[in-house]
Amino acid sequence: MLVQLSLAAFAVFGLVVVGTSFAASRLAERQVLNDVAHRTNLLALAVIQPTLEDGLLKGDKAAFQALDTVVKERVRPNGIKRVKLWTTDGTIVYSDEASLVGKRFELDEEQQNTLAHPRTQAEATDLDRSENEFERGDGKLLEVYQPVWAPNGTELLFEVYGDYQPVQERAFDLWRGLAGVLATSLMLLLVLMLPVMWRLLERLEAAQHHRESLLRRAVDASARERRRIAADLHDGPVQDLVASSLAVSGAAEAERAAGHTGLAATISEAAGTLRASVASLRSLLVDIYPERLADAGLSTTLADLARPLSGRGVEVHVDVDEPAAARLTEVAQQLTHRVARECLRNVVRHADACHVSIRLGPNDEDPAHPVMLTVEDNGIGFDPDILPRLEGHFGIRVLADLATEVGAVLRVSSFRGRGTTWQLALPVEEVR
Repeated sequence: MLVQLSLAAFAVFGLVVVGTSFAASRLAERQVLNDVAHRTNLLALAVIQPTLEDGLLKGDKAAFQALDTVVKERVRPNGIKRVKLWTTDGTIVYSDEASLVGKRFELDEEQQNTLAHPRTQAEATDLDRSENEFERGDGKLLEVYQPVWAPNGTELLFEVYGDYQPVQERAFDLWRGLAGVLATSLMLLLVLMLPVMWRLLERLEAAQHHRESLLRRAVDASARERRRIAADLHDGPVQDLVASSLAVSGAAEAERAAGHTGLAATISEAAGTLRASVASLRSLLVDIYPERLADAGLSTTLADLARPLSGRGVEVHVDVDEPAAARLTEVAQQLTHRVARECLRNVVRHADACHVSIRLGPNDEDPAHPVMLTVEDNGIGFDPDILPRLEGHFGIRVLADLATEVGAVLRVSSFRGRGTTWQLALPVEEVR
């Protein structure tokens, strides 16, 4: 469970770091673009707009030369590769690329919005428009728009293209700082959570052990209660019914000797009913609590367990290898009986089987567990993966724990529609 929690924590850590790193990268890039837009806004208002003359709009060479000088000396040194000045109809009235001056291009939607709602707009450009034919060899560029006004109030669009590499480098530096702080914070959180997780796992493990202990005690208490009920039934009602059966049989013989055949037949029928009841109670006693295995042997007790199934129309085959059974310790024999009993109960309750096979014999495949109990049915089967979630199978789970304690191994193999096979691999050495 600790490994699973650790893997889940690191998976969440990775997802959070990747997601927040992407968000931090976008945030850092946007921050850098805002800084560039702010710097361009300062250039436009503090450098370009004061230099503008009305004659520039009419093609005055002196006005053009004055602006060109300012651009080359005070604008281009700031990492600017191209400068353009547009009128609202899309005519370029100034550019540091002289061949563009006087040409008219259709303004795109963003340029028109910048003029309609004065603001500074910065973005990476794809240079696919016809006006960018002289910038395409410079790689990815940063394009910034800013409205300016001539002395006569004419609105113009100031546009610059800058190298995008510094933007990427600065954005990476910002991202690295943000991601580093984030990753460190998350790692610190995980480290601080480790003692809490460890304590939680200890409490879960303790609760699980406590629950298993309670289940084992419940099973042991059930066994003691079964033993008490069986003893009370054997020493009380069973003996009374046996005595009554003998008395009624004697009365039937006496009536028959007196010539009262009709009454004798009725009394004999009652005696038969009493004997059948005694047999049923003895079968119930075997199911509730068997005789001592050391006295009766596994072969007898397993046959007694299988007998009630025959009365339900289930064909049962019991095969016990006596030398193999004799090698088992008393604890192993008790475990064998309890597992067989629980498996047969599951056959009755869930399997809907018509044939059950019980085999106890040598296990040549596993030297550490040389004796194997196999209970196999041809019932409806089930998916073994859901066994831990089935409330009705606590008994099997407790028996699996008991098997582990004595060095045995309990396994199940089942497929839907193809029956179920339980195997209990048993050791033969004494339990210490």
